[in-house]
Amino acid sequence: MTTAESLPLAGIRVVEFSHMVMGPTCGLVLADLGAEVIKVEPPGKGDRTRYLTSAGTGFFAAFSRNKKSVQVDLENPEELEALRRLIDGADVLIENFRPGGLEAKGLGYAPLSARNPRLVYCSLKGFLSGPYEQRTALDEVVQMMSGLAVMTGPPGRPLRAGAPVNDMMGGMFGAIGILAALRQREETGRGRHIQSGLFENAAFLVSTHMLQQAITGTAPPSMAAGKRSWGVYDVFQASDGVSIFIGVVTERQWQIFTEALGEPALLDPAYATNNARSAARETLIPLVQSLLGTRPVAELEALCLKAGLPFARINAPGDLFEDPHLNAGGGLLSLTLPDGRQARVPALPLQFGDERLGVRSDLPAPGQHTAEILATVRRDQPAV
Repeated sequence: MTTAESLPLAGIRVVEFSHMVMGPTCGLVLADLGAEVIKVEPPGKGDRTRYLTSAGTGFFAAFSRNKKSVQVDLENPEELEALRRLIDGADVLIENFRPGGLEAKGLGYAPLSARNPRLVYCSLKGFLSGPYEQRTALDEVVQMMSGLAVMTGPPGRPLRAGAPVNDMMGGMFGAIGILAALRQREETGRGRHIQSGLFENAAFLVSTHMLQQAITGTAPPSMAAGKRSWGVYDVFQASDGVSIFIGVVTERQWQIFTEALGEPALLDPAYATNNARSAARETLIPLVQSLLGTRPVAELEALCLKAGLPFARINAPGDLFEDPHLNAGGGLLSLTLPDGRQARVPALPLQFGDERLGVRSDLPAPGQHTAEILATVRRDQPAV
């Protein structure tokens, strides 16, 4: 896995029309797996995602490694035809623009597939086929529509998740569909049009809550309401003021936990089974807090580690830069930012044998590879 040629998708050429998060995530997965991903950007400053601020500041840097940048003016007939010829030799096309956007330029699936029948064309959209398919969607929109925001926020206060979870996961589903279509192409010799939907992804994320309601007949309360399937499954404060999550999710773990704390009150029959503990959280959680709150966080971490209990100190995203596990295991990749500074970004959460997928090329400048890529297009090749 140390060379580009040995990566799983070596030899696969991908043309990516995308911006923001969903499409770039899909392209990133394929690029890290070894595909040649060519990001098509408008002339001038390129993809506007490069220049987002506030919560969007990190979007381009997070999803653009291992890609090449080509700038094409879609209003220029000569450049548009050069782009079509580039797609003629591609394996995959990714797009996440508004419905009909590329079709208006003659870059929809039907005309491109007629020229290149082996093309796998992936559209990453707000909604799949149905009454909503022409609507504009955002991650936050589908979190509200699907009930994910209701399950995340306190009762009566819907709250979006703290990351673009649907955009990123929707891009991952797009990559899964592409891999499946490439495998199918080995048998049929033809590509196909596949789609991944933002709203449908959000619905998939709340499927367990939907089935909980179907089984119990009662709408589930939000996760923030504290109703848990396990008695001890919460955030506690150690004596030194540090917050730590501890979960006790099996009867064996409860036995180990009570033995480690040595508190007779925990042996009350009201806490004898997991379901009983879940029902008794109103008294159990304050009791556990009173016991854990007398110990510093390092002692609690050592206790949980020895006992095999799931635990986590409460971190902010920036704390991950110094996380010993990520740093030791190749989980953070080094990038050069456009201004020349060095930064680190999480790798894909995959491991092949003992190796992680790394950075083969830094973030591309706008149009950095235009001449290189378009030189590979045979300009004397007759149009299909």
